[in-house]
Amino acid sequence: MNMKRLLFRNIKQNIQHYYLYVLALMFASALYFSFVTLQYDPALDAIKGGVKGAAAVRAGSMLLIVIVAVFLLYANALFIQRRGTEIALLQLIGLTKRTIFFMLAAENFLLYYGTLIIGILMGFAASKLLMMILFKIIDIHLTASLSFSVQALGQTLIVFSVIYTFMMGMNRLFLQKQTILSLFRSISATEAKHISAWNMVVGLAGIILIGSGYSISTKLFSSDWKSVQGLFMAMAFILGAVIIGTYLFFKGTISFLFHLWRKRKGGYLSINDVLSLSSLMFRMKSNALLLTIITTVSAVAIGLISLSYISYYSAEQSAQNNVAADFAFTDKKDAARFMAALRSHDMHYRETVIDVMEVPTDISMILDVADQSRLQFHPSATPLSVISDTSTGRIDVKPGEALLTGYQDLLRQFFPFKETGTIRLEENGRMIPLHYVGMKKDYYINYHFTYGMPTVVVDQTLFAHLQKGIDPQKKKVHIGVHLTDETSIDRADRLFQRMEFASIADSRLAMSRHQKQTFGLIMFVVTFLGLAFLVTSGCILYFKQMGAGEEERPNYTILRKLGFTESDLLGGIRRKQLFYFGVPLLLGLSHSYFAVRSGWFFFGTELWTPMLTVMAIYTVCYSLFGVLSVRYHKKLIREAL
Repeated sequence: MNMKRLLFRNIKQNIQHYYLYVLALMFASALYFSFVTLQYDPALDAIKGGVKGAAAVRAGSMLLIVIVAVFLLYANALFIQRRGTEIALLQLIGLTKRTIFFMLAAENFLLYYGTLIIGILMGFAASKLLMMILFKIIDIHLTASLSFSVQALGQTLIVFSVIYTFMMGMNRLFLQKQTILSLFRSISATEAKHISAWNMVVGLAGIILIGSGYSISTKLFSSDWKSVQGLFMAMAFILGAVIIGTYLFFKGTISFLFHLWRKRKGGYLSINDVLSLSSLMFRMKSNALLLTIITTVSAVAIGLISLSYISYYSAEQSAQNNVAADFAFTDKKDAARFMAALRSHDMHYRETVIDVMEVPTDISMILDVADQSRLQFHPSATPLSVISDTSTGRIDVKPGEALLTGYQDLLRQFFPFKETGTIRLEENGRMIPLHYVGMKKDYYINYHFTYGMPTVVVDQTLFAHLQKGIDPQKKKVHIGVHLTDETSIDRADRLFQRMEFASIADSRLAMSRHQKQTFGLIMFVVTFLGLAFLVTSGCILYFKQMGAGEEERPNYTILRKLGFTESDLLGGIRRKQLFYFGVPLLLGLSHSYFAVRSGWFFFGTELWTPMLTVMAIYTVCYSLFGVLSVRYHKKLIREAL
């Protein structure tokens, strides 16, 4: 057999065995080329605001390079190790290491760049679809065009060529360090069969570290942490404790629990136990680091996607909280001009006028904070906005009482209020005590008046009394314009944008769109990066299980010859794959939940719906790799005889 035939035979065999690697490389190159194509698309400049489209996509593409590079290098290391026997046989028939290296390099070159070209073509075809998805998410009415970017092509070829060079360098080092005997043993893996008390200690330490990290995360942004330095130290401890605890959990806990289970069975193991429990028990230590990395990667991906989706999902509600009407003004002349313009365009509306006063307020007796002396403001003299109950049209406050309304979730985490107590309002240097009767979530005035702090609602008599002695500069007015026909809001907003106002004026629709553009773009980039995390981690775990299946092929042959059927063996295989894919996923979901739960209020107003949606989709997609792994083992069992 000449070198040419040997080369193409190896390529054919690799495609048959490592088709998922080819598909993953194709997906990675397509995704990267699509991202870079978007980066050079001038249509992204239409996104105005805090985050520029091209800059966000460029940052995403740089992170994508790291993800793809780690995946390809790791997969290449697995494959070259799996082919140790083949390389040793080639050396035995007289081929030098140099010849074998160039043969492997040529084989990888054809497979790698052939897949890369297909991936670039797929990315070019998908770039328009990605642009359409992005425009839909950020609600921009532009036409997505299909254009080929020479800059994107050059950048993609350079990046993947650099990765290919590193892969070949790894192969060269591998060949230089290995002897023929070590190559024959490169796929064998042995682990100590004895489970000692040390495993119990290590496993218990892992559980304690994970639990302590979770416990501190639930109190991360509470008043327990008195300084920024303490907060960062707590974050560092949580990160280290959870990651180290996860590693120790896989290193010791699993093996020890399986040991107890086997001991309970008294040595009488079924075929399912042999193929699942025993295999897991004696391979767990060697797989602990890989499973820890996959768990951490899954947690990071789920957490980042959840937080970005929380921001996007909460954009509309956040706009409603910040702008207490379809259009809001602080100047009567501006409001009058806009309402005249609405009438001239035959758009009907309803006007609300709320007088607002800024009054020093003592909230120290209802603030549920242990050490108020460390607060950055004085709770005994906090300027709060005060309005009358009659101006709301919904609230009836009795004399001598006060109600709080419109407190943002972010500040609520840091400065929680008690359910009852006493607050005091300042009038001409003296404090008027009022019975605090609770808090409502409704927002009646704009954030320009409150800046996230709650609004005090008092009865009309007290409000009028306070107005007489207050500084005129602290008297303000909120003018809200509510359109009676929701279908005309777009027309009214376009009219609002064309006008110029002397004072502060807000449009709820414009604020909602601005936030959706910013957070939608971030969600778009983070979601596709999370998808890359998902594919690469799933593929790596699949390749690892594929190698383990090849090692156990002789065992399948023996068991089939003893009379065990395909269904008998598949039961244990399914249990093993359920563990290898299920446990890292469950731990990743748990880690991400506590991470998101500790600081979700920085990103939006809604937690459960966005987070559970992301978790459900990620779980379904990740489970596909477990199904593929079971199918691969089913093929091995079928071919065992």
